[in-house]
Amino acid sequence: MVNIEHRLLADTNEHGRRIHGNGREDGRSAKAARFLSDTEVFHADTCEPLREAVARQEVSFAALARGAYPGRRLAANSLPNVMSIGYWDARHDQRWGLDWHRNEGIEITYLARGKMAFAVDRTDYHLSRGHLTVTRPWQLHRVGNPFVAACRLHWIILDLGIRRPHQEWVWPDWLVMSKPDLRELTRLLQHNEQPVWHADARVERCFEKIGSSLERSRSQESRLRLHLNELFLELLELLRKQNLELDKTLSSRRRSVELFLSSLSDQIEHPWTLESMAEHCGLGRTRFTHYCYELTNMPPLEYLNRCRIERACRLLATNGQKTVTDIAFECGFSSSQYFATVFRRYRRVAPNLFRKREDAAEGKD
Repeated sequence: MVNIEHRLLADTNEHGRRIHGNGREDGRSAKAARFLSDTEVFHADTCEPLREAVARQEVSFAALARGAYPGRRLAANSLPNVMSIGYWDARHDQRWGLDWHRNEGIEITYLARGKMAFAVDRTDYHLSRGHLTVTRPWQLHRVGNPFVAACRLHWIILDLGIRRPHQEWVWPDWLVMSKPDLRELTRLLQHNEQPVWHADARVERCFEKIGSSLERSRSQESRLRLHLNELFLELLELLRKQNLELDKTLSSRRRSVELFLSSLSDQIEHPWTLESMAEHCGLGRTRFTHYCYELTNMPPLEYLNRCRIERACRLLATNGQKTVTDIAFECGFSSSQYFATVFRRYRRVAPNLFRKREDAAEGKD
């Protein structure tokens, strides 16, 4: 399975909150750090493949950015909440792609020319000119399969202070849409998670203007504010035309727990506790446990142990080079003795005997 990578920042936003990450303000790679909570550590995505392609002069590129994102640095008070805004123009098929990752903000991209492989939550899409994508911070996505084709792609990543579906969206002050329009835009983006849309000519013109503004030096921020406001208004109009069937549960606390539990099998080596799992979802222990029972019919730690034992069974059956102790630690158990106790509870057999039975069934010596 592909390692999940996250684009992260080492920056402080306009509210003074720390955005955890691995980037320095000069854009160079740094030590991998945390995303979403202090209990969970991931490898950071610093867009190194894109950065290296630009250095090799294989792709044209213009961007303003903060933290680990490539591009010219945004000043501290310039366009608050904008993490990255820019475009690349690849005139031939590339030898790089952006592997599975999540962003700390809403990411909107627009494919102006060419074609591009794109995937969200393990579903593949084949983008062509005029396609618009919208991904929320909890949506895992990939650009290229595995490489990026010849294309011109525009994007903006906007941090709205959300990491989980149930949190309140906080739009930047430079967005001057009326409160009713902003509430409607938030609702349309909250209550559907469709990632790919067909944009219209007005959305295309907005991205063209933004791209041109990135190449200017005079009144650049004023122009970007103007065109970004126009873009979000046109995005609202585009979504209004879709007659969307909205699902309020997509912005619920239950949804946040559901997403966490669905990804727990990829994080079982972490030393989770009930408190840290609840904190990760932004909930108290009682509410988190309630939703876990609803979704799995078992308490959180029992569900965690089941995930760990399922992983251990696969490793015992397929990886004869690893010792039982190695597998115990890899699956998040604190000791081989505790692992053996839990394994017997679920499988009614000791781990060593389970491995022997699996080897015999496969005809191994």
